[in-house]
Amino acid sequence: MAKAGKRIRKIREGLDRTTTYNLTDAVKSVQEFSNTKFDETVEICMNLGVDPKHSDQIVRGMVQLPNGTGKTIRVAVFARDAKADEAKKAGADIVGAEDLMESIQKGNMDFDRVIATPDMMPLVGRLGQVLGPKGLMPNPKLGTVTPDVEKAVKAAKGGAVEFRAEKAGIVHAGVGKVSFGQQKLEENIRAFVSAIVKAKPSGAKGTYVRKVTLTSTMGPGLNVDVADATAA
Repeated sequence: MAKAGKRIRKIREGLDRTTTYNLTDAVKSVQEFSNTKFDETVEICMNLGVDPKHSDQIVRGMVQLPNGTGKTIRVAVFARDAKADEAKKAGADIVGAEDLMESIQKGNMDFDRVIATPDMMPLVGRLGQVLGPKGLMPNPKLGTVTPDVEKAVKAAKGGAVEFRAEKAGIVHAGVGKVSFGQQKLEENIRAFVSAIVKAKPSGAKGTYVRKVTLTSTMGPGLNVDVADATAA
């Protein structure tokens, strides 16, 4: 506990919570504040001017981060025959049909993303109450229900990140590791922010992006200048 206390005090000494950083300085500061023994995840949080309770204010989608996430993503694919072989060759960790459904029903969910070919959705639909609450239900709008399973698997493995605005209009995601370095982190962050901006729903009124915060797993939250973060 003593070490944690010293670390927190040291961070607070070098942090002015009233400061708004441009994106470059925010990334540098997040890296400087990271002094844990593990490679921390860099996380972004965006407060949006939407109310997801309204169907025309839902913000949801998928974005491919140019430098990946730094995480190993396990992918499960519902497919048969040639498409199953295609998924395996693309690097899917688990591939199946009824056998995969039964395994999931027994509580075996050792995966981070679920992909399905369109013909498998009647089968996958039976798992809605299991996969839905965990945000794992395949969705054609997210590219996880597709005949092109090879592309979907490679995207998932390569750093595709799903985003969704929660109750208060907040979107958050991991956008890389501290070890990525300044340039790669900034590229990932700008790609993520750009995707959020492009996903602005028709029902959004007033200021869309209200606040952007950057942090690491164990670090403090830093306010990022919205205009700089959303600049093309």
